[in-house]
Amino acid sequence: MTDYTLPQWHYLLGEPSSEAWIRREPEHFQVDEMLPFTPDGAGEHHLLHIEKRDLTTHQLAKIVAKFADVPARDVSWAGLKDRHGVTRQWLSVRIPGKVDPDWAQLNDRYITLLAAHRHGRKLRTGALLGNRFKIALSGVTDRDALEARLAEVSKGVPNYYGEQRFGHGGNNVRRAAEMFSGRKVKDRNKRSIYLSAARSFLFNHVVSARLAQHGVTPLAGDAVMLHGSNSFFVAEQWDAENLGRLLQGDIELSAPLPGDGDLRSQGAANTFETEVLAPFAELTEGLKGARVDVDRRRLLLKPEQFRHHWEDDLLWLEFVLPSGAFATSVLRELARYQDAQAIELRSEIE
Repeated sequence: MTDYTLPQWHYLLGEPSSEAWIRREPEHFQVDEMLPFTPDGAGEHHLLHIEKRDLTTHQLAKIVAKFADVPARDVSWAGLKDRHGVTRQWLSVRIPGKVDPDWAQLNDRYITLLAAHRHGRKLRTGALLGNRFKIALSGVTDRDALEARLAEVSKGVPNYYGEQRFGHGGNNVRRAAEMFSGRKVKDRNKRSIYLSAARSFLFNHVVSARLAQHGVTPLAGDAVMLHGSNSFFVAEQWDAENLGRLLQGDIELSAPLPGDGDLRSQGAANTFETEVLAPFAELTEGLKGARVDVDRRRLLLKPEQFRHHWEDDLLWLEFVLPSGAFATSVLRELARYQDAQAIELRSEIE
C-alpha cells in the first residue's frame, strides 16, 4: 500500500521562522458559526444554538438526540466543529407536532444553550455563511518576524484542508485506502469521513505541488472559480482580460476534488493535475468506485475581517473564513505552531 503519511505541504510565503502554541486553554480557540438565514419561528425543526467544549459535534448530536428522544438521523448540523476549544454552532432537531422540549435542561459543564427557535427546514451540511474565529497564539518566538507576516497572510494562504481532516497521523487516509481495497465499513459516518479524508489528501497534494512548481502563476486550461460562487469556467488562454480579472480577485485559481468524472480542467493545467495524482491511483479509483462527485476548490484562501492585537504575551487573531475552510491553514503560514491538545492526545495514545 502507498505511504499516506502526511507530508509538509508547501508554504506560500516560505516556512515561518516564528514558533508558537495554540489551544493551551479552551478559550484560546473560539469558533462561531454564521448562519445565512434567520430562523422563521415555525415548523417541525428546532434550531439550537449551542456553545460546547470538550465535545465533538457527533458527541453533541448524540446527547441532543437522546435528550429529545428522537433517532440520531433527526439531528443535523451545518458543519463539524473540533472537540478542543470553545465552539458555538447550530444543530437542528426534527420533532413533528407541538412538542417543545425544555432545551435549557441540556446545560451542563460541556453544553450551554444560547438560543432555541423553531424553523421550517432541516439544517443541512454546508449551510453556513462562514465561521468567525478568535484564536490566541501563546509562547511566540521572534515576534518581529511574525508581525511582518501578518499583512501578507491577510492577502491569502493555501486553502489546505487542516490536519484534523485526516485523523491522527493520517490514519483516515489509510483507512480509506483499506476500504477501497475491500475492507468493509458498515458505519455510514465513518465511511463518509474516510471518503472526505481521501479527497482532501489528494486536493492538498495538488495544491502543494502547484505552489512548489508554479507558484500562483496561471496555467492554460485552468478551471477558475468566480469570486463568491462555486461556479467555474475554463480559461483556455490567459489573455489580458482574464489576467486582469485574476489580479482584481474577480476570478480565482482552483484545484480538483477528485471523484467520478474528469477534473474539469484542460490543457497544461489538466496535464499537471493528472501527473500529480497519478501515484495515488488507489485513492482516485476508489473515489470513482464510490461514485463521489468531482468538484473544484479554491487554491487560495483569503481570511476576511482580519485583525490582531497583543494581550501581554498572547497574540489574538480574529478573522472570518467561508464554510469548509480551516483556521489552521491560516496559522501555519504565520508560525510553526504546536497544538497543545494534539500533543496531549498523542500522550494518551502512547
